[in-house]
Amino acid sequence: MMNRWNPDSVAPPAGRYSHLAAVPPGHELVYLAGQLGVLPDGNLAGAGAEAQARQIFANIEALLTAAGGGPRHLVKLLAFAAGTEHLPGYRAALADTFERWFPDGDYPAQSLVVVAALAAPQYALEVEAIAAIPRS
Repeated sequence: MMNRWNPDSVAPPAGRYSHLAAVPPGHELVYLAGQLGVLPDGNLAGAGAEAQARQIFANIEALLTAAGGGPRHLVKLLAFAAGTEHLPGYRAALADTFERWFPDGDYPAQSLVVVAALAAPQYALEVEAIAAIPRS
């Protein structure tokens, strides 16, 4: 099990994340490149941030499965939004996804950054991740 916690010495998280996440022995760190809201066929999942975020989370889950793990092995997520107007869609998709992935509320560490733009204008969001997959 991943060790995630929020010490009393800092303010509680302002969202669905843990302040700290530690990788137990016997795990391999796996780094997921930034994922876009792109379907397996290469088409954009939709113009809106929520549709793109839902596809991003589906891509992350598929990559974790391919690596021999799953969402419970996430250590850290780093999300980029190309403008504050995309935050409500991202947060809606995140809430639904995390309810399914982490029903106990044991969330990975997470950061969210608003940027001027991503690799192309049609992309509203990009999310990269670090996971720790058991190997022993």
